[in-house]
Parts: sequence; C-alpha cells; structure tokens
Amino acid sequence: MFPTVREVLALVPVRHGAPRLVAGDAGLDRPVRWVHVTEVPDIATLLGGGELVLTTGIGLPADDTGLRAFVGDLADVGVSGLVVELGRRYVGGVPRVMAAAAERRGLPLVELRRATPFVRITEAVHALIVDAQLTELRATEEIHQRFTELSVEGAEPAEVLRQAAELAGCPVVLENLSRQVLAYDPAGENAELLLDGWEQHSRRIRPAGRTAYDPDSGWLVTTVGARGQDWGRLLLRWPAAEAAPPTRLTILIERAASTLALGRLIRRDAEGLERQIHRTLLTALIDHSRPVDEVALRAKALGVTLDRRHLVGVVVRHRGDDPAGDATDLPDDSRAGPRRDPVDPGAGPARLRDLAEAVGQAVREAKLTALTSAVDDHAVGALLALPDPGAEERALAAFAAALRRVRLDAAPPRPPTPRPGRPVDGAGRGGAPGVARPVDGPPSRPAVVVAAGSGVSSLREARRSLVEARQIAEAARRDPRDLPCFRLPHVGLAGLLHLLRDEPRLQTFVERELGPLLAYDAQHPREQLLGTLRAYLEQGRNKSAGAVAAHLSRPAFYERLARIGRILDADLDSVEQCLSLHVALLALDAVRTP
Repeated sequence: MFPTVREVLALVPVRHGAPRLVAGDAGLDRPVRWVHVTEVPDIATLLGGGELVLTTGIGLPADDTGLRAFVGDLADVGVSGLVVELGRRYVGGVPRVMAAAAERRGLPLVELRRATPFVRITEAVHALIVDAQLTELRATEEIHQRFTELSVEGAEPAEVLRQAAELAGCPVVLENLSRQVLAYDPAGENAELLLDGWEQHSRRIRPAGRTAYDPDSGWLVTTVGARGQDWGRLLLRWPAAEAAPPTRLTILIERAASTLALGRLIRRDAEGLERQIHRTLLTALIDHSRPVDEVALRAKALGVTLDRRHLVGVVVRHRGDDPAGDATDLPDDSRAGPRRDPVDPGAGPARLRDLAEAVGQAVREAKLTALTSAVDDHAVGALLALPDPGAEERALAAFAAALRRVRLDAAPPRPPTPRPGRPVDGAGRGGAPGVARPVDGPPSRPAVVVAAGSGVSSLREARRSLVEARQIAEAARRDPRDLPCFRLPHVGLAGLLHLLRDEPRLQTFVERELGPLLAYDAQHPREQLLGTLRAYLEQGRNKSAGAVAAHLSRPAFYERLARIGRILDADLDSVEQCLSLHVALLALDAVRTP
C-alpha cells in the first residue's frame, strides 16, 4: 500500500534535488508510511516507524558520538530512510561517521546536492500514499464483493481458492487439521514444487494468532472454521519475505476462509435439513401420522415424485447392533446373552449416520429417485420411486452394487481376530479351556444387509413395502449368504417367524419350549446353555460339529447336552423334538430383535 524508498527517490521533486545514495542501499525497498521534516536531534521519540525523515542538518549534533546516536535512534524506531539537504550545515557531503553508522544499521542515507523545497517532496510522497490507499480501498472493496458473491452462490472450495489466488497473485493452499491438502491454486507456479513434502513443511509454519504472517516460512495463515469448530487452515505464500504482506492480503485470506467455512455450513445444514425432511416423510408413511397426499406433496417439493410411480421399500442395516463389532458374528453360544463389551456410546449413532450417508450416495450413484433416512436406531430405509414395475430388479441391483462400492464391502475384510483370555468351560460363556475365540464374522460375509419389500403401485401401499423390507432385513441378519438384495422368498422360515414375532401365540410357544432353559441361564449367567443348544441344532444334530462350533471339548459338550435335556425334559436325539426346539430358537431371535 505504501511506496518504497526507491520509488520516492524516483519522484520528480526528489530528482530535482540531485539525490545521491550514500549508505544503506539494502533498505531501499522499505515502505514509506509518511514524510517528516525535522531539525532537532531527539526526533526519534516522536516517530512511530516507517517515516522518511527530511533534514538540512542545522540542528544535528556536532560531535561524532552524537551523530552515531542520532542515526542509531532513527534505526531503532524503524524509520524508512534519512534525507539530508546539503548547503546549510554540510557542504561537500554528509559526515563520514554518519554514513558509516547508516551503513552499519542498513538505514538508507540520501544526500540532496541541490536545494529543494521539502514541501514539494512531502506533497508528492503523500499524494502517492493516498493514491495507494485508494487503490488498496478499491481492492478491498473488490475482495468483499467477490467473496460475497461466492458465498451466495455456494461456490466449491476449488473455486474459492482460484479467486483468492487470482486476486492475490500468490499461491493459496487449503489444508485440514492433519496437514493434508484439501484444495490449492498455485497461481501459475509449479504445483508439484508447491506441494512437495507439504505435511512436513506445513508443520513448521506456526504463526502466532488465528490470522498471522510467519516470516520464517513466508506464509500468511488463517484458521478456517465456524461455530467454535475449526477444521482447517488457509495459507497464502507471500514472496516478499523481508516485509509483512499488505493489509489487503490479510483481508483477502480472512474473507476466503469465512467463505469456505460458510459454504461448508450451508452444505452440511442443507443436507441435514433435507435428511430430516426425508425422515419425517418416511416415518409418516410407516406410522400413518400424515395423510399420504401431504407426504406426496412435500416429497415432490424436495424433487422426489411419488405419484404414479412404482414404489419399492428398501431397508439397509448392519448385521449386528453392537457398534464395536457384529454381535451376531460372535460364536453361537454368546448370542443368547445380552452382554456386550463396553463400547463408546456415541459409536452407534455415528455408525448409523455413516450408513445413512452411504445409502444416500448409493441412490445418487445409481441415478435413482428415493426418500432415504434412518427408520430406527439400526436401519436406514429408502422408498424407491421407479417409472414402471419392469425397472424394479435393475434398480435394486444397481442400488446394491453402488452401495457396495460406496462402503467398500468388496475389499478384503479383516481376518478373524482372536480375543485371548476368554472365559473357559464352566466359568464363562461356553468357551473351551485355553481356546481363543474369534470375534469377527466369516470373511466372506458383507457387513450390511440390503432387503427389499414387494413393489406397490400406490403411495397408500408404500407402508406395506417398507415394513416388509424392514422385517426381511431383520430376518436376514444371520443369513450366511452374500446376496445383493434379500427378498421375502430368501428368508424362508426365519422371515415367516419374524413377520409373526408380535403374535402372542408365537411368544407362548417360545416360552413353552425354551422357558426352563432361559430361566436356568438367567440364574447361571456364566454358562449360557442356550448357545450350546443353538450350536447343536444349527449343525444338524451333529455332536462333533456342534462341539467345534461351540468351542468346547467333546466331553464338555456332551455333558452340557445332557444337562439341557434334563432341564427341558426333552430327548435331544428325537428329530421331532429337535425340530420344535429349533423353530422355537428362530422364533426367539425374531421376538428379541428390536
């Protein structure tokens, strides 16, 4: 914003005085903030730095020590330069001691060998400063206008950085709090050189303050964030490392940072509001809390047309409810008990939120129209609106494939991880002595279940499709098959029992068949014999395979089966009685499912 000493020396009134640089040529690029005329030796106490001092020297000290002190005081206060007019005090030139002191302190010392009215120099320099200030003011106004437009338009970060680099003429980089580059504009420079070893370089940039210039690295830095939640830094490289960047660039980088923060808030809030409306409409369809005509109207306003469409309810859920892992993938004897290892209470909502985002992204990637939202604490629903019934299978396949890509389910999963120190037989939840029990499910099984209800032709029937999809998803949680999308025929008996889980007669059947065993497990929580029975029945009454599945030795497994037979007063070698118990177990799973 201010002219430099070099630029001042090029002005006509100064050139009229035949200027000659005596010392301090290294400081010719210092900015001149003001011009001050003085004839007293102690003027330094009245200055604030950045002034160009004009004098004839008539009031300066006569001794060398005084002259050194005069020049030193000016340098200490930070003046831009000293101009001495010859003729009144000094005729042939300024004293050598003054020139030596100025050279030692890097202070530009200029002689005017011809008499020149100081007022003309003052007027010329101040006019230059005012013009520069007006130019700076116009540039600042353009910055505000440009970034206001970008904020209103909801510009992407790349566009915000492009505009910032264009206005500044300097490279601009946006990074997250881990020093990873989110966006950048090299302003015509080599991008590879700019970003080479960025993280290490960025960690050395430590400005003092929320917006500050780091002279050691030459970067002007400001923090990006809003509402007390900072999420990144915006950096602008200022090439003139010997001088701080002008105020205009500080304003620019702060406006760019606020535009980035506002854009992120708008996108997040808009997405959150849209998701809330989707959830309201889906809940209204399931609970009949709003007229379907109102739901159709509000959905159409969101860009989702439900009238005269073929509607298919889809539900996506994790195979387990435990945020720390898939509870259903634990060994079978652990499924009967409600105990879980301690987990972060916020992990469940976060996992559900991630799943909802994945479902929404999959709908967009598959180019489908749908209402999508979480429908309970564990599942995300989608009501697909298709042009005709013939598009149903293709749409479901496209959605399932897109969801798998989004969730990276096709990537190789973690190998089963043993958890050492599990309870041993007779002292825990059915584990065999010294046997480490895997906590992860089979490697080939995907982490989520995609289920679809029957397609309907009317919005009034959409509830039936959504409810059916949710019931299918619940029933398919333990299904070992890797199906892109589960439908009602895929879930068989488990699906039927899930549909009937609220039927009192089914619940009475479960209590009649398994009640004594459930009561025993409640009194002996470290044994959990229900899991042993499950392993035996799921292995087709093969005792050897059941012992392996339950992680028990054969004698221990046989002893447990005998105890179960006595508790239930049942013959576990009877096909008919075992079939009844197996159906009761499946029904118990359906009843217990939230």
